[in-house]
Amino acid sequence: MIQRVLSGRYELEEKIGSGGMAEVYKAHDRLLARPVAIKILHAEYRSDVEFIERFHREAKSAARLSHPNIVSIYDVGVAGNDHYIVMEYVQGNTLKKKMQDEGPLELLTATRIAKDIASGLTHAHANNIVHCDIKPHNILMTEDGHAKITDFGIARAVTESTLTYGGSVVGSVHYFSPEQARGGAITPKSDVYSVGIVLYEMLTNRLPFTGDNPFTIAMKHVEEEPIAPSRYRPQIPPMLEAIICRTMSKSPEIRPTSFELVQELSKVEAALSVTVKSDPDATQVLPRTEIPPRRTVRTQEEPVADEPVEQKPFYKSKVFIMMMALVLMLGFGVGIFAAFGKVLNTEETVTVPEVKGKQLALARQILEDNKLRVNVAETYDANVPAGQVVSQDPDVGKTVKSDRLVTIYVSKGGESIDMPDLAGLAKSAAIERLQKLGLNLGSVYEKESSSEPGTVLSHDPTTGTKINRGQTIDLIVSRGEPKKKVEEVKVTREYTHVPNVENASLSVAESGIEGRGLHVGSVTYEDSTQAEGTVIAQDPSPDAEIEVGSYVDLVVARRAEPEPVREPEPEPVREPEPEPQSNPIQDDVPSREGDQAKER
Repeated sequence: MIQRVLSGRYELEEKIGSGGMAEVYKAHDRLLARPVAIKILHAEYRSDVEFIERFHREAKSAARLSHPNIVSIYDVGVAGNDHYIVMEYVQGNTLKKKMQDEGPLELLTATRIAKDIASGLTHAHANNIVHCDIKPHNILMTEDGHAKITDFGIARAVTESTLTYGGSVVGSVHYFSPEQARGGAITPKSDVYSVGIVLYEMLTNRLPFTGDNPFTIAMKHVEEEPIAPSRYRPQIPPMLEAIICRTMSKSPEIRPTSFELVQELSKVEAALSVTVKSDPDATQVLPRTEIPPRRTVRTQEEPVADEPVEQKPFYKSKVFIMMMALVLMLGFGVGIFAAFGKVLNTEETVTVPEVKGKQLALARQILEDNKLRVNVAETYDANVPAGQVVSQDPDVGKTVKSDRLVTIYVSKGGESIDMPDLAGLAKSAAIERLQKLGLNLGSVYEKESSSEPGTVLSHDPTTGTKINRGQTIDLIVSRGEPKKKVEEVKVTREYTHVPNVENASLSVAESGIEGRGLHVGSVTYEDSTQAEGTVIAQDPSPDAEIEVGSYVDLVVARRAEPEPVREPEPEPVREPEPEPQSNPIQDDVPSREGDQAKER
């Protein structure tokens, strides 16, 4: 394969990369005598006519792009069954390889690379082309440290023709936007979201969203907020962290355009450049110093009779020095008085803005913009995503003096712990232990048992299950042994109330029903939006009084499956009814009867 020559012009030399859609080779252009990179589609896409057609159309559109931060596309063609794109060959590694080799990049380096990517996207978006697959693997680094975006042609074609191939979303799940995860409309701001993730990774060497499978990661893009990058790297300036938060907003309306992103990153780059240049150990050019002329010292033997007496200038006299000292003392006193008076008479007040539910970087910026100081404290909260503000002190709406210290409590998420074993504990002791672990008590069901009444028999979730602090735990406790019947003859019917087992898991529901001396009857499953495996209905209804030993029927939720689309059945063709034929004999009857009437 390496010895092939495509279209009699491009001589393949070596394989330099491979992806989900194509393989990339370094080749020699015999006509122009230059190195090029050639991307050849995998064999499985040769039979997709629609994909091939859009692939060529979008690759030709991307070939119109000409920008220093975009890998140029030279040619698109077909050689036998191979569909290929000829691109500019960039001598260097990908941004992903650079991060793997160097770890977290310098603040100034990461900012400049992000600005290069945004600059290239600004040119592409101006030409109505959306990349749709911005990630470090598709960013090539030149030898002089500049970034070039690649894979424009193939990314656009894949997005349009195979976005839902096989019922799954095509793309890089760690980097695509929430609208791509939902299968919604893709806009230029989808690329901006991906740039935010790339910048996040360059600064922290971490991905904001990870998971066990692509579906989990995609849902995190849609539902969760990322941990503030400053938690991993406190040196990140608030201005740069605020840019990352804006670009990674769930709402495209909040994200900046690629052009606005270039402007914001340019400001950060200028500020970081000043910081680097202010290094006191750097070589500096000092101003020229004039050397005073050497004074001649006279000896006593030299004649001095005819020389005039040298007079001291006024600015060197004692009177001038005393006057200047007095002026300085007066000025110093006035300054102290003014500063002291300002402290006593500070009346500027501000209203504490609301920052609950906001990311740490954004909350800090809002408070500082309102002339307030910020103190950050962390707390566990399973109901608030990590990195978001849980509460604040003073609370929102309070009027305080400017420069007041506001403490914001940032969620660390729900701390993951193992479910302890509560079986054998008294109910009160089990509840106390749950409270100490930061867990909440859910439903408590009773069940007849030989254990002492009030003893915990089991619980849901079970022992050893991974849970988060703040989670709800259901308990099943003993109600004691069943009462013995003293006289069989005098036994009368015993009634009990049906327990409420709706919204409980099936196993918990069965235990609760049997604990009341009842039996589980039929169990049916219905499609429902509730959690799979939970009881959504029961018969008899809760608190109904029924005879002990009766049966309770349950309806359990199951995941709803989409109904197959049925084509409407064609209507049967009806044969036209035959027209009634006239009977000459019958037609003559009335006339004959009329003639007889006339004769009469």
